[in-house]
Amino acid sequence: AEYMGIQFNKQSEVCKIKMVKRSKNANKATNKFNMKYKTGEAKRPMSKNASNNPERKIEKGSEGFYRTKATINRLNMYNDKPDIKKMEKQPDKPARIEPDRKWFGNVRTIDQKQLERLRVEMATRTKDPYSMIIKQKKLPISLITEPTKQAKMNLLDVETFEETFGPKSRRKKPKLNNFSLEAIVENAESVTSSYKVEKDSNHLKTIPLDQRDENRDKRLEAGQSKRIWEELYKVLDSSDVVCQILDARDPLGTRCRHVEEHIKKNAPHKHMVLLLNKCDLIPTSVTAKWVKYLSQDYPTIAYKASISNPFGKAQFIQILRQFDNFHKDKKNISIGFIGYPNVGKSSIINSLRKRKVCKAAPIPGETKVWQYVNLTKRIYLIDCPGIVYQGDFENEVDTVLKGVVRAEKLMDPTYYIDAILGRAKKSDIIKIYGVEQWTDYEDFLQQLAQKKGKLLKGGEGDKNVVAKSMIIDWQRGKIPYFALPPGMTWENRKEEQLAQQEAEKIAEAQALGIDRELEDNLEVKEDQQQEQAEDGIEKDDDELEEEDGEEDGEEDGKEANNQ
Repeated sequence: AEYMGIQFNKQSEVCKIKMVKRSKNANKATNKFNMKYKTGEAKRPMSKNASNNPERKIEKGSEGFYRTKATINRLNMYNDKPDIKKMEKQPDKPARIEPDRKWFGNVRTIDQKQLERLRVEMATRTKDPYSMIIKQKKLPISLITEPTKQAKMNLLDVETFEETFGPKSRRKKPKLNNFSLEAIVENAESVTSSYKVEKDSNHLKTIPLDQRDENRDKRLEAGQSKRIWEELYKVLDSSDVVCQILDARDPLGTRCRHVEEHIKKNAPHKHMVLLLNKCDLIPTSVTAKWVKYLSQDYPTIAYKASISNPFGKAQFIQILRQFDNFHKDKKNISIGFIGYPNVGKSSIINSLRKRKVCKAAPIPGETKVWQYVNLTKRIYLIDCPGIVYQGDFENEVDTVLKGVVRAEKLMDPTYYIDAILGRAKKSDIIKIYGVEQWTDYEDFLQQLAQKKGKLLKGGEGDKNVVAKSMIIDWQRGKIPYFALPPGMTWENRKEEQLAQQEAEKIAEAQALGIDRELEDNLEVKEDQQQEQAEDGIEKDDDELEEEDGEEDGEEDGKEANNQ
């Protein structure tokens, strides 16, 4: 019994030891499973009737209440974790690609000549403002366009350090354009003769502070602030089509080349359209010449902004619809209107909407911030404040006469009257203001002030008030003035006017000749109609007489029978 008891005890100890060992192994297994589950290598076992088991058995008649097999698989996919080790594992065997029928058909290859031809044609199409490349994502742009990489020169590959700076350094001959003193002097003289201070943008930086013109009117810097340029770049970034508004009286002066270069360089996918506004202030022949000249760069439309009677609206809306058809993949497109101050950006938007949706006024700087206006469900219009590029190297007179600055805020408005008298025709000035003769602009202002009754103490004319009113008349188009396009002179324009007048006279004479012929034909037709009418009347009389004779004969016969 003791032996058996001892043996039993020994067995119980052995059983305890085995149980402990088993529990330790179970813990290790669970830990391994948990690690595998975290990494996504293993999945937890599911019971037969678990809600996440797609193979569970569902009683008949209750299929619509439980989740379907596809729904369970989709929910399990959301909970499953990717097998990271399998993803990181490097392939040790060659991968087998599934065979395709395209291998045995026509291969899409292109030779070097065709590729070069495609590059040339692509370059010409992209530079053409009247053509547009649709579905650019389907084109091999990486093959067509050459990558733009900055050329970096590795000096150590060209010349080693020892050959340049060491004891074995070689002295090289410098590259000079001129090898004689006389040639160097001639080159220096030619450069100094072609130098112009007005076009030197760094000239102002070299002038000392005590020598700078501190009395310059600060209001002439309108449209150049950082805030307005930020508004401009907001409009450029948000718009698909950029409409640059130009003043028809001076299109080149109100054209911003800086913005055009920026769009070509940084946003070539955006489209540019030029609108020649205020075309009713210049002759039709000059407008046609300007449209023909500006159409070489971008599509150009002559426009007159008016809510009741606009001109060019139908053509402009047709172009916008074409751009809308090109961008059918987008929900809507945005049209940005940019340009100098007081060129009529807000007025054009109002004319397109047929009502006042943007605040517009005949003074510069009325629009302060950009704003969205919907034209249709898919086309949006963006109004932008007027901007002036500082690098155009314009003088103060051109800045004021373009309408960039309000005339009421000028410090010395009389300074700009001489330029107005020089640019406008004398006959127009006499017709508008009634001043026949003047020696200079001060004499003109004095006579005009006395005529309008703008006098100061002592009977002296108030020149500032009269000069401001005259600048306002110039900016609003009451004084006729326009610039001619390149290649057209005033003599050519006079000849064209004479030829046009002669053509009009010939057309009138031809019209008069046609009218006379029509009158003669009408007179002949009237005579013929009268003759036919008279002949008809005579025939009717003869027929009546014959009928009367027949009736008399019948009556005589009846009387004879009666007798």
